[in-house]
Amino acid sequence: MAKAKTDAVKKEPAPFKPASIRAPKEKTPAGPAELITYGTGRRKNAVARVWVKRGNGKITVNGKSLEEYFARPVLRMIINQPFAAIDRIGNFDINCTVCGGGLSGQAGAVRLGICRALDIYDSIFHKPLRQGGFLTRDSRVVERKKYGHKKARRSFQFSKR
Repeated sequence: MAKAKTDAVKKEPAPFKPASIRAPKEKTPAGPAELITYGTGRRKNAVARVWVKRGNGKITVNGKSLEEYFARPVLRMIINQPFAAIDRIGNFDINCTVCGGGLSGQAGAVRLGICRALDIYDSIFHKPLRQGGFLTRDSRVVERKKYGHKKARRSFQFSKR
């Protein structure tokens, strides 16, 4: 009969080596022209990531110009409202990526992202943006469909006979 193995091969666990911790890189003080701030905006199902820096008013949405992406003037007006509230129209360059939802929800998400980024950029902008209601997230979303109903509240047509 074969001899049973009693001496199991035991491997020593590797000694614990902490992950290399790097010291943070020295940041050069960024002047007002180099400062880039980030803000996230959400509206309905749309999510926008917005970067704001000082510039000449160029707004880019998903790699396209504002007029090309948001063709309706009402949507462009929604996005430009924060700049009118702080009297800085054409002073900032905006670069944003937005996904989800429809165009109206995306415009609202971009506006909230711009406002949050401007609030971080300079605390002077907080009061006019707050008074205009631009820093508050609109929490309204589509109501869910219920069973026994055609839509959220609409019932099936009742037939007496």
